[in-house]
Amino acid sequence: MSAPASSSAPSSTSPSTAASASSTGVSASAATTSSHGRKLWLVGLVLLLIAPFAHVYPVFLMSALCFAIFACAFNLLLGYTGLLSFGHAAFMGSAAYVTGWLVRSAGWSPEAAVLAGTLGAAVLGLLVGLVGIRRQGIYFAMVTLAMAQMIYFICLQVPYTGGEDGLQGVPRGKLLGLLPLDNDLVMYFVVLAIFVAVFLGVVRIVYSPYGQVLKAIRENEPRAISLGYDVDRYKLLAFVLSTAIAGLAGSVKTVALGFATLSDVHWSLSGEVVLMTLLGGMGTFAGPVVGAFTITGLQFFLADQVGSWVTVIIGAIFVFCVIAFRKGIVGELLAWQQRRQAK
Repeated sequence: MSAPASSSAPSSTSPSTAASASSTGVSASAATTSSHGRKLWLVGLVLLLIAPFAHVYPVFLMSALCFAIFACAFNLLLGYTGLLSFGHAAFMGSAAYVTGWLVRSAGWSPEAAVLAGTLGAAVLGLLVGLVGIRRQGIYFAMVTLAMAQMIYFICLQVPYTGGEDGLQGVPRGKLLGLLPLDNDLVMYFVVLAIFVAVFLGVVRIVYSPYGQVLKAIRENEPRAISLGYDVDRYKLLAFVLSTAIAGLAGSVKTVALGFATLSDVHWSLSGEVVLMTLLGGMGTFAGPVVGAFTITGLQFFLADQVGSWVTVIIGAIFVFCVIAFRKGIVGELLAWQQRRQAK
């Protein structure tokens, strides 16, 4: 007579159970990371709210926030769509000139002039995008650079821009006819509110279905085409959104600082925004903000002490980050946190 089968079989975990446990662990880890990220952003917002009362120069903070908006716009294009533009300063600078002229010469209110500058940058972005969006890689970058040089030449020659002197003494006026923007504290909190709105808008775009398609295009454009997506249309919309946000940054900067100059449309500013994005961490939300505050802070506080050598210092920092922190400051911190949670 055969012996009965043993009732105590070796314990093993089924593949479905293991997969479920693994997915649960990943979800828990992602939830923890997201929770930590929200806490850090709340801390950062609180620091920005109290910074003017902690004897931090409001004009520096406003300038840094404007460049942070500019860097977020560029990161949307490069970090999440994979398009490298060497002429993004043209959109920021052209909007700055439009806003400055409308406020100073045409007597427009600041909010109407900012909206007009943003819309003008979006229209210019649409025209440039229609020409260059079908090109890829370095060819797209060269098209944007060539267009930007044309904008620079126009801003240098037309009489409405003030030539080499630019537009000086742009009045701030009153927001909606009520808030006196001549007060640095009031102007700072208006700029901060615009920055927070732009940042949340970029986050919403990236996490939307449209943003997921942009990531797919960045990772593997031929596969996105094979799935039936109109890749050129998606990239064109991303380019226009990026140029509109860059224009908003330039418009707000003109109102906040009271001037628009040729440096706002110069190709070197396009290089600086690339540096800000890569230094902070391309493809991260916090990276462009950290990079913008780092570069602006170095330029603002070291210019009087070391003069033009500040450019050499910034270049050395960039080289060091390329060698030691390939993912940028924020990117390396996120990678370190993921390795720590995986242990």
